[in-house]
Order: sequence, then structure tokens, then C-alpha cells
Amino acid sequence: MAKKPESVFLEEWLCRISGTQENVTLKHPSSASAQAIIRAWADLRDSLQNQAFHSNHLQSLRTLVDVQFSLYIADPQAKILLSILSSQKVSLPQESYPLFVRLLYIWVRKSFRHSPGVIDSAVEVLLHLFSGHIHSNKSLSFFSEGVLLLGALSFVSSASEKSKTVCLKLLCQLLEEDYRLIHLSERTIPNVLAGIGYALSSSVNIYFGRVLSCLMELWDKSDVPSASLSYGLMILHLMEWSFSNFINSHSTDKIDLFSREVLKNTRPAFSLFAVVMAAAGVLRVINRSEQKALIDLKISAEERIETIACGLVSSAGDADYATMEPRNSFLLQCMSLALSKSGPFSYQPHVFLCLTTALLTEIFPLPHIYVKIQESPSGNLVGLVLNEVQQHLDSIIFKEAGAITSVFCNQYVMADEENRSAVEDIIWNYCRDVYMWHRRVALMLGGREEALLGNLEKIAESAFLMVVVFALAVTKHKLSLSAPQEIQMRLSVRILVAFSCMEYFRRMRLPEYMDTIRAVVTRVQENEHACVSFVESIPSYDDLTNQAVPSSFQKMEYMWTTDEVQTARVLFYMRIIPTCVECIPASVFRKVLAPTMFLYMGHPTGKLAKASHSVFVAFMSSGKDADPDERDTLKEQLVFYYVKRSLEGYPGITPFEGMASGVVALVRHLPAGSPSIFYCIHCLIEKANSLCSSVDTTPETDLWKSWDGELEPFKMLDLLFRLLSLVDIQVLPSLMKSLAQLVVKLPSSGQDIILNELYQHVAESDDVTRKPTMVSWLQSLSYLSYQNTSKNAPKVAAKELHDSMSGTTDSLSMNKISARL
Repeated sequence: MAKKPESVFLEEWLCRISGTQENVTLKHPSSASAQAIIRAWADLRDSLQNQAFHSNHLQSLRTLVDVQFSLYIADPQAKILLSILSSQKVSLPQESYPLFVRLLYIWVRKSFRHSPGVIDSAVEVLLHLFSGHIHSNKSLSFFSEGVLLLGALSFVSSASEKSKTVCLKLLCQLLEEDYRLIHLSERTIPNVLAGIGYALSSSVNIYFGRVLSCLMELWDKSDVPSASLSYGLMILHLMEWSFSNFINSHSTDKIDLFSREVLKNTRPAFSLFAVVMAAAGVLRVINRSEQKALIDLKISAEERIETIACGLVSSAGDADYATMEPRNSFLLQCMSLALSKSGPFSYQPHVFLCLTTALLTEIFPLPHIYVKIQESPSGNLVGLVLNEVQQHLDSIIFKEAGAITSVFCNQYVMADEENRSAVEDIIWNYCRDVYMWHRRVALMLGGREEALLGNLEKIAESAFLMVVVFALAVTKHKLSLSAPQEIQMRLSVRILVAFSCMEYFRRMRLPEYMDTIRAVVTRVQENEHACVSFVESIPSYDDLTNQAVPSSFQKMEYMWTTDEVQTARVLFYMRIIPTCVECIPASVFRKVLAPTMFLYMGHPTGKLAKASHSVFVAFMSSGKDADPDERDTLKEQLVFYYVKRSLEGYPGITPFEGMASGVVALVRHLPAGSPSIFYCIHCLIEKANSLCSSVDTTPETDLWKSWDGELEPFKMLDLLFRLLSLVDIQVLPSLMKSLAQLVVKLPSSGQDIILNELYQHVAESDDVTRKPTMVSWLQSLSYLSYQNTSKNAPKVAAKELHDSMSGTTDSLSMNKISARL
């Protein structure tokens, strides 16, 4: 059932529940004291006794209206108001009439007991008043207050059938006949709707159909903005409130009449959006009710909305989601908002398609906004674009994006396969277009229109959430074991590509996102064709390094390293590719991935550079290929450029952890004695030598006195130490010789610390094959370092080192070596 209004004033409740509280004519209680209220009533009594109405009496009316939330009016006070209004001797100012009627309305709604005689008097007074004031252009407020009071009087249980009938007849006359002379505004709509709501719930049924028709035709004759969704919500909740009254009072005749008039009648005069909102309000009640007798009405309401949706789909034709006729645009908003409020809704194909269009054109209208920005002359943005975006962020439809997405996904689950596939294509293409447009717009606006760009990204962030929720629904219902493998593969790739396009807008860690990624990656990594398709969707090297900009911005220099939208997308690829690199042929890796991988190793963003190294590691670790020789050859070739590219940016751009993982991978997975490994070690030694020579060795700041693993020279040396236990036996002698040559060039403090580290490394080794060789090498290195220090003769030490590494062993003083270690 509908939630009962928290206020006795229906119009105030409608405003609050529909989000238009600021527009409601009712105001919060003023701070008027009890004495002020008593004095105001006393003034009105004086006016009646003296048969005169002055400015102080008008102020008394205003004082009473200002405290209407706390004001109670009984029959005696109502008689005073009616007497003044009906007096032939009192000349009332025009602005007093709405105040009198408002006070009478408060009496009707708040009084616990109404005298039938007073009710009859009020009806007579209203008949007289409207006959004399309806044609005045100044009486709009009076008109709306009068409709409200007439409706409230027809709803009073203690009123006579005659009085109720008179009120309903007059209300219909006002809305049908004289209304053409009055154009409602935003301030008066709540009163008129509430008056209609009271009238619909009256115990007198003779005018029910006419009142209902007035409600459906109301918007065709008003000055309310066509895109005023909040007033559409008022209709929804008004019908929810009224229909609950029908059910509670067992008014089956009203229920049947509503079905005939609104759900089955297709009169052109009816506003389609009002019909949609009314039907949704009824569905909201039915879905909460346990009465099975209402099931046919539920079916009728859903079919009526589907009929309107069918007309929308037909009228839209081939229009894309960047443009939409304003009338259709508003109706789409109403339909999606209504469905988000109505509760469970059976699958309807055209409703499903309308929801799709509404999400992409009305709730997340990014392409439409991008086009506006693009068309701005010379890139100069008018304030209207920023205002439009800000208004959209504050709009009801945007705030309901989550609920509408939920309805959309529920429709997808129930949809037929043809419509499912069509909608999937629309969503994935939307992601691609948002990526392409936002890249360009971010370049245009960056540094100039940060407020507009930030607001655009707020919309896009919500669009990303919609795509994630939809993609999860797709994976749950299509990536099942019963679905053909080809469909699973193609769909998985498209979801990954769509996610890559929207990755820039991911601002949080979502379980739905991670669940979807796991589900689709599992399918992709099992199939070579799917892996290749995914890899080939990555932007080409030329696209990554060159951005097409509008002609008015050709002078702007494009820097791929500052393109954050593109960077986020490439990072997504770099994180996914290692999971499926086994199925990527060497030829595809060479042509598509290698250029991008090496390009982004030089990206200043550490996590992206590190991810690029991870791709290299994954490829070096892979071994599955139709042509193993081609894969091994490519690995050898990549190493030379990888080492060069990595060391060029180290320290600075290249993250040490990424480079270290790459070096470890290549020495582990390349064939024994590979020239690439010798080249890598040679380059590492050179780099280490360069870094060590830059270490400050002054007595005050001798960094060699303590091993700080965070310093770049020590990181590099530590990597070389690790390689002692990783390189194959054919490469080990060359590594030991190069490392020894580096050590003997270090100052005494540096040699000591290095020898200590090497001693610990060798001592902890459990490799019985290479440990004896390394012990012998370490003893020789220790001796030569001691000789170098004591004799201060680097040339002699170098010759001895060469002889030692060539197999010549001098007698060693173990005591001295031990002391040195």
C-alpha cells in the first residue's frame, strides 16, 4: 500500500515526496506568538462587526496563513471567514481571497468534526466567489486554492452527498471550461493536483471519470515546463495515494473506470507522460498489495506503458543517442523514472529498448554534451554548457540512475535473445564513443575549463557504474556452460574492450567489477582467437602517440604521456594481457604488443611502467606457441631493446622492481649461454659501475659505511648478487669476473660492505653445484681487495684479478680472508 502522507495537507506531501519542497506554496511555521494569533482573529471579528476590511485585517489573514502548520481552525472560526466572504457590505481586496480560501482549507483538513451546515455554507460561498472572480487574470492563486478546497470538501466524510456533488461539479467546470482562461504555473500545480486527488477519493463516484480526464489532460494546458519531472512524480504519487484509497474503500467501480479511462483509452488529448506516471503509481500499489484480484489491472497497466514505449521506439527511428527530439526526450525520462518507482515490472520489449535509450541519452547524455562542446566556435565555451551539465547533476533523473539501471538489468534478464544482443551492442558502442569523445574533450578543456571537465567526469563515473552492473548481468546469463563457446568468447572480449574504454572513470574498487573481470578473463585465456581479438583491439602505436584534435586546436602540442584517458585504458590492457599471454602468438606480440609495451616502459607514471615490465615478464615466461622457434627468437630479440630501454630510464622513470623482475625472467627462461643474457649482464655491470662512481665517499658522508638497500647503486648491486644464483653455469664465470672487476674499483669502505653482503649471500646458498665455485671466487676476491687496499696498486690488483679468474690460484692467508669478511 502507499505510504500515508506525513502531513494532513496532501499538496505538501506531494511536494516533499517528489522533491519540490522548495516550490510548495506552504511554508514552514513562522515564529508568530499565540498572542499574535489571538489578535489576528480578534481583528477579523472586528472587521465582520464593523462591516469594513482594512490593511490591518489583510495582515491578520497573512499572520494566520503563515502559521498554518500549527494552526487549528474550528467551526466558529470558519463561520467568521465565511461571513466576511459572503457579506455584501464588505469590500475585499483581490489578494485577500486566496488567503480566505487557504484558511478554510486548513479548517477542512484539520478539524475533527465538521458541522454539515457550515460545510453547506462553504460550498455556497465558493459557488458565488468563483462566478465573480474566475475571469480575472489576477486570480490564478485564488483559482488553485479554490480547486484545492473544493476537492478537500468533496473528501470530507461528514459532508452531505449534495455538497460533495456540488463541489465535484464545480471543480470539473473550473478545470474543463474556465480553465482555458487560466494557465497554471509551477507554484499552483501542487494545489490543483492535490484538489484532484481529494476529488478522486471522494465517496461520490458520478464525476470520477471527468476528474480523472482532467488530470490526464492537465499538462496540455499549463505553463509548467515540459521537462518538469518533479511534477510527473507528483502524478505518480497522487495516483498511488488515490488508488490506495480505492482499495481500502473497496471501490471496484473506480478501479474499473480507471482501467477503462487511463489504461485502455488512447484519447489524443491525454498527456502520454501523465498516463505513464499514473499507471506507474497504480503499479506501485499493486506490487505492494497481496490481492490477486488486481493482477489483470497490473497487466493492463504494463501493457499501456508498453504501447507508449512502442510509439516512442517507432518515432525515434534510427536516431542515435547523441540527439533526441525534446518531446521524446522528456517522455523517455518520465518512463524510466516511473519504472524505477513502480516496483517489479514484467518484460516488455519496447520498454526494454526505451530504457536503453533513456540511459544513454537522458541519464548519461555524454555524447550529446560532447557534441555541444565540439561545436563551440573556436573552442570557446559558453556558460550555458556548464550550467546544463550542473543542472543535470542536480536533476531527479540523474539521482535515480542506480534505480533505473536496476530496472534495465532486470528487463535484460527476462529479454529475448534478439533484443539482448541488440542492447549489448548499443552499450558496448556507447563505451567506445565515450572514450573517443572524452579524450578529445579532455584535451580541449584541460587547464581552461576544469569545472566543466570535472562535472563531465562525474556523469561518466556514474555511467561506468551502469556499464559494470549491466556487464555483470550479461556474464551471469550468457557465460553459462550451455551458451555456445563462440558466443562466450566474443562477448568476453567485447566486455573487456568496453571496460578498457571506461577505465579512466573508475574511482573505486567494485566487487561487481572484479567479478565480471574474472568471469570474462577465464574465457578469453582459454582461446587463442579470443586472446588475439582482445590484443588487436588495443590502440595502435600511431594512435597512442598522435591525437586527432579539432582544427581550432591544431596548434596544441599533443603529449601522449599526459593523456590520462588513454593512459588508463592502456593500463587496463597491461594488467589483463599477462593472464592470457600464453595464447598470444609470437607474431601478434611482435606486431601489436611489443611497440606499446616498450613505449609505456618510458611512461612517467610508475604503475604503468611497472605494468609494462610485467607484460615483458609474462611473455618471457611463456612457452606455448605453434612455432616454438619463432617465440624463442623473438624473446632473444626483445631482450636487447628491453635492457637498453630499461636502463635508459633508470633511475628516474624505470621502476626498479619492474626492471628486476624482467631481468630475472630473461635469465631464467632464455636458453643456457644465450648471447642476450651476456649482453644483459654487461649492461647491468656498466650501469652499476656508473651508479657506484657517483656515491659520495667523503669522511662525513661516506654512504658505503652502511648498506642502504633503498639507494639506487645498492639496488643494482643487490640484483647482480641475486643473479649469481640464477644464471646458468655457462654465464656464471662471466658474471663473477665482471662483478669482481667492479668491486676492486670501489673504495675500501665500499669493498668491505660488498664483501660482507656477498659472504652472507654465498653462506645462505644451498646450491651444491655452484657453491664451491662461488666460495673459491669469493676467497680470491677478498684477497685481491685486501691487496688492492694495502698496496694501493690498482694495476697490480687488476692483473692478479685477471689471473685469478683465469684459474691461477695464489696461496691465500685464510686468517686474513676471514678477518676481511
